Amino acid sequence: MRLSVRHSTRYTYDEPVAHGLIRLRMRPKPTHGQHVVEWTMNLDGARMETEFDDHHSTHVALVSIVPGVPVLEITCSGIVETADRSGIVGPHIGCMPLWAFARQTTITRPGPRMKALIAACQPQHDDRLAMLHTLSQTTLAEAAYETGHTSVGTTAEEALTAGRGVCQDHAHIFIGCARALGVPARYVSGYLMMDDRIDQEATHGWAEAHIDGLGWVGFDVSNGISPDARYVRVATGFDYRDAAPVTGLSWGGGKAALAVTLAVEQQAAQQ
Repeated sequence: MRLSVRHSTRYTYDEPVAHGLIRLRMRPKPTHGQHVVEWTMNLDGARMETEFDDHHSTHVALVSIVPGVPVLEITCSGIVETADRSGIVGPHIGCMPLWAFARQTTITRPGPRMKALIAACQPQHDDRLAMLHTLSQTTLAEAAYETGHTSVGTTAEEALTAGRGVCQDHAHIFIGCARALGVPARYVSGYLMMDDRIDQEATHGWAEAHIDGLGWVGFDVSNGISPDARYVRVATGFDYRDAAPVTGLSWGGGKAALAVTLAVEQQAAQQ
C-alpha cells in the first residue's frame, strides 16, 4: 500500500520564547514491510541542530526554537510504502538488548488491578501468541476506549482502574501485563490510515511483543487487530515517553496553544 502522510504541529505562545530545545520523532522507520519513498520536514520558528538514530533505532531531529518567536510550526510530509505482514515485524535488531524490554517502567508497572488481569490471562498451554491475543482482547474489554479522561502521564494501572483510556493507555496496559507474563514488549507510535476519514486529530499508538520464532509482533489493542498495511511505524520505546512525536523543554513563552493537523490517505499505485 502506498500511503501519503501530512502532519503539522503548531504551538502559539502568548509570550516570546527565550530558549527551547525539542526532540522530534516523526520520520517513519525503514523496516520490514515498510519503505520510506520520500519524507520532508519544514520548520517555522525553529532551526535544525542535529539528527541521529537513538538507542531504539528511531530517527530523532533535535531542533532549537528561535528566541522571541510567537509561533512554532513543524510540518512533515511524505510517502511510505507498506505491506500487510499480519502484524509480524520480524527479528529483533539494533543495539538495545532484547532483555531490556522485559523490565517495567513507572508507567507500565502493574498494580493490583493489572495483576488480576495478568492472572486471568495466564496461558493454559505454551502458546504465547494465543495468550497475547487474549490479553489484547481482555484489555479492551476492561478499559473501554474513551477520550478526555487520561493524559500522557496516566499510568497503565490508573487507566485500567478507571476502566477507560485511549490507544496510549491500552498499549501501556498490554505492555505491562506482557512483561509480567515473561514476554518482552515495547511501545510503538506512528500513523494509521482510517477507513472512514482522511483528517485526524492525533498520531496512533500500539504495542509489540517478542515471540520466539516470529520476532516482534504488533497488537493494536484499541482496534482489536494486529497492524496491517494501513499502519506506518515511526518510533519505538519502552513506553510512550521514548516514542512521543514531540518532547523537549523551553524557557519563557508563557502558555502555549497546541494545534495538530494530520492527514493519512492511500495513493494510487504508480504505473
